[in-house]
Amino acid sequence: MSLKQSMTGKKNIAGKLITLIQLAVSVICIVLIWNSGLAPTKYLVPLIIVLLILFVITHALQYLKNNISRYLGQIISLLMTIILAVGSVALLKTDDVLKAVGGATYKTDNMVVVVKKDDKADNIMDAGNYRFGYQTVVDQKNTKKMVKDVEKVIGRDLKAETYESLTDEANGLLNGNIDAAIFNEGYMSMIDDSVEGFSDQVKILYQYGIKTEIKEEKQASVDAPFNVFISGIDVAGPITTNSRSDVNIIMTVNPQTKKILLSTTPRDYYVTIPEISGESRDKLTHAGIYGVDRSMATLENLYGINIDYYARVNFTSLVKIVDALGGVDVNSDYEFTTLHGKYKIQKGMNHLDGDMALGFARERYSFEDGDNQRGKDQEIVLTAIIKKACSPAILKNANELIAGVSDSVQTNMTSEEISKFISNQIADPTDWDIESQAVSGTGDTQSCFSSGSQLLYVMWPDETAVQNAVKKIKAVEKNSR
Repeated sequence: MSLKQSMTGKKNIAGKLITLIQLAVSVICIVLIWNSGLAPTKYLVPLIIVLLILFVITHALQYLKNNISRYLGQIISLLMTIILAVGSVALLKTDDVLKAVGGATYKTDNMVVVVKKDDKADNIMDAGNYRFGYQTVVDQKNTKKMVKDVEKVIGRDLKAETYESLTDEANGLLNGNIDAAIFNEGYMSMIDDSVEGFSDQVKILYQYGIKTEIKEEKQASVDAPFNVFISGIDVAGPITTNSRSDVNIIMTVNPQTKKILLSTTPRDYYVTIPEISGESRDKLTHAGIYGVDRSMATLENLYGINIDYYARVNFTSLVKIVDALGGVDVNSDYEFTTLHGKYKIQKGMNHLDGDMALGFARERYSFEDGDNQRGKDQEIVLTAIIKKACSPAILKNANELIAGVSDSVQTNMTSEEISKFISNQIADPTDWDIESQAVSGTGDTQSCFSSGSQLLYVMWPDETAVQNAVKKIKAVEKNSR
């Protein structure tokens, strides 16, 4: 055998090896796509056929004597291997994110010990001899757990003062009657409503997360009509932490008719919170402090419907999602300047990036109708997000979107259900028909369960508006092709 023949044989072996690697990566990619559930069968079968044909072609080229043909086959094979490998990695990342975002089964109460901002203590051990204070009216179970945990950490029983309200406890700390206050961090915004600037005058010395399982008996299917509670919490921190729910939207989805109905309930709606407030009423937003399951139960009780899933987002979520989508287009009813970010919004169509969308969705002080208009604008933003997310344009930003929402979105929809829904959308990319509605009420000043005797602005539900909303929800649920 000549030297030239020997070198050609080695090249042939290398080329065949490259194509075999291509085949292996193709098989891995197909398995990952199958396991993800993201690809409809009608697309998966043709993909398998195409990948098989490409392997046969590139592999067969390695048996030709023509060097150019062999090299061409090797280049194509290498390119295919790289593309498939990148795709496989992306699928693995997507699967990890879907598992992280979906299937949530617990809620977290972040209990804190706060002291005055100028307090010399740097950690809980420095507060060993401090006088602690806590309220005994709401959230008693978690408060008791927190007291026991602090006592365990510092190694002694607490010197404690008890209060009948969070407001009294907060004032007790600022007035120097106690040195440290114990409460659920979810109440911080509510304390600020009654004690101006409280959060700016204190610092968190110690925190303890209490996880509680959310028990569910949902028997929903993403192939049939279902309801999703979309909760926008008023913090920018960990998405699992219980907090007030300032955005309360029921999204009714009918996959059979490709219809979506967004129903907004004002945050100040004066309602009872099942298993929490008894016969006493409270603001709807306060239900979120006790967990997303309590918010869902409150709305189920109000509308007489079943809510199958929930999705929790915060300020960070909205910004990341909109930016990952390349911005959204919204049609504003008014010209105004947002309090958040001081953005100028024109009457008519506006293209908004993430932070602008947040400012648009949070604004209420520019409108005579205040919170009602804010609810409408939140629906406008959500509609724009849904339309953009269901369009082919999402594909180019899919990885960025997936990475962005992994730590700022929480849902009890399982990763398998999410994958199934995405697969159905890919199989039938028909545009969704999206409508919206909002219930109304009468403003008043009343005491609320979570705030004790303090009088707060509330909105008495308009029963007629509620019943009309129920009719629309059930109409979307029942209509089918």
